[in-house]
Amino acid sequence: MDNADYYLLDVFTDYAFAGNPLAVFPYADDLSAERMQAIANELNLSEMVFVGATMDPHRYPVRIFTPTMELPFAGHPTVGTAHLLAELGWVKRDRGLILEAGVGPLGVCFNEGLAYFTTAQPLEIGGSALDRAAAASLLGLNETQIVGEPILASCGVPYHLIELDSVEALDSVIPAPAHWARWVAPSGHDAIYLYVKGPPGEQANHLRCRMFTMGASLYEDPATGSAAAALVGTLAMAEKGSGRWQWQIDQGIEMGRPSRIIAEVEQDGDVMTIHIGGQAVIVGHGTMQIR
Repeated sequence: MDNADYYLLDVFTDYAFAGNPLAVFPYADDLSAERMQAIANELNLSEMVFVGATMDPHRYPVRIFTPTMELPFAGHPTVGTAHLLAELGWVKRDRGLILEAGVGPLGVCFNEGLAYFTTAQPLEIGGSALDRAAAASLLGLNETQIVGEPILASCGVPYHLIELDSVEALDSVIPAPAHWARWVAPSGHDAIYLYVKGPPGEQANHLRCRMFTMGASLYEDPATGSAAAALVGTLAMAEKGSGRWQWQIDQGIEMGRPSRIIAEVEQDGDVMTIHIGGQAVIVGHGTMQIR
């Protein structure tokens, strides 16, 4: 019987039992993809990371799995893995690192306690399978509470982006499985990201968000870095000219797992660069026994 050590982290938070839970296996070079998938199913967290061996101490291959499938890219696994490797002393925070994911190389730097990754794929925007009326029916809202038409956006993982008119509307959302099966599932893009701009008393660059996806049942994610990247890239498209913009994204509040994502976009002519940052804390360390 072999053992595989792993760490549990909470990501996009600076304290335990908040943010998005993550398991990272830092010594995973000898594990097959089939074994990784079995471990991911066993631990049953939304996502987990397996770190491979590397000859370069600041460049590490990573594979990201949900309980049912491998992902090419995900935000909170990237941020959490970077923090863990720094805590283990495998990388230096003043130098940064590169995580080789399925989507491509993800450059990570550290600044004021946050790990920031730069998206490996450019923003892509297209039409959503949802219109305002369908989105309202799906979410249990009035059509007047949907701001504009939903769109589909991706920086490696696609999301239906839906803007709502108030935090009260966001709080009240309960997606209807029947409407999901009618409109969202057939699109082949099975995740929605809801957002509200500038809650009362906050600045316009403060966003409140919720993310839902549907597998065997409806699932809500407490912090979604890949969706945040697609959202702020889309919002930056509305800005004129070159510049640099930052957003604070609060997510997971309705779940009792408050999370904070810091998102930055740099626009230089036709070149857009998107950075997603956050904190993470180690909350546990364990050993998986593998036959």
